[in-house]
Amino acid sequence: MTVRRSDRRARLAGLLWLLPALILVVGIVHVGIVYNGVISTTDWNGIAPTWRSIGLDNYTAIIEDDVFLAAMRNTAVYAVAVTVLQLGAGLGVAVLVRTQARGRNLLRVLIFVPVVLSPAIIGTTARYLLDQEGALNDVLRAVGMDGLARPWLADSTFALATLVAITVWQYTGYSFVIYDAAISQVDPATLEAAQIDGASNRRTFTAVVLPNLRGAHLVLIVLTAISSLKTFDLVVLTTAGGPGTSTELLTLHIYEQTILRFHAGYGAALSLVLVAIALVFAVLQVRLSRLREV
Repeated sequence: MTVRRSDRRARLAGLLWLLPALILVVGIVHVGIVYNGVISTTDWNGIAPTWRSIGLDNYTAIIEDDVFLAAMRNTAVYAVAVTVLQLGAGLGVAVLVRTQARGRNLLRVLIFVPVVLSPAIIGTTARYLLDQEGALNDVLRAVGMDGLARPWLADSTFALATLVAITVWQYTGYSFVIYDAAISQVDPATLEAAQIDGASNRRTFTAVVLPNLRGAHLVLIVLTAISSLKTFDLVVLTTAGGPGTSTELLTLHIYEQTILRFHAGYGAALSLVLVAIALVFAVLQVRLSRLREV
């Protein structure tokens, strides 16, 4: 009887510790999503005390929204490019740090510094550096590459690629930390055995190290993709979705419809599309985590 009471008290104590987090998540996130779902079925400007129910008309309008289609395309390209390049750069730096005899700690610090910088700082600085008369173009002109100088963020051909480059530069340090930790978990005895067998450094990496990084790959792919879906401040501070719709992302389109054009109902429908996409990645992350534990 005493043991049962002790177990009940332990469970109750655990629930009490979880209660603040549950209130926060359920009260803000889940209730907010449900409320957003209700608003998405209305014609509401976000200010008026009343709204008019229109059923699924907002979702029908999404299909016919050319800006939405452009935003989805840009978001997909941006997410894929950032994920591939960021993971590749992070892995490359992690391998470099592990094989570099000197300056390892300094390199670790330098590669991670951009991660802790505010996106507001990164965006504002990039806007000045990449301007037609910015520092990057000054350097290109100084070395005789005048033909490459251009307004990188105002050129529809290069604007999205420039945003990808800025994001990869800022967050490669995050990927590096994950890969560096994963490489440190590789059994040294296995590496030593491969070297004794005469395996080259490249062969050791591809046959021994790389297979042990599968879990890190999967986690980073999901987290980087979700982070890319949420990108907003960098775009607002650099291109504001332009030129035209060349850098229009889904988050920016939601902001424009809800805040600037007072289409709160339509913006709510757009945000639920974003939630659905993020939910797919969240479920994927949980499934992959379970597979790793098996």
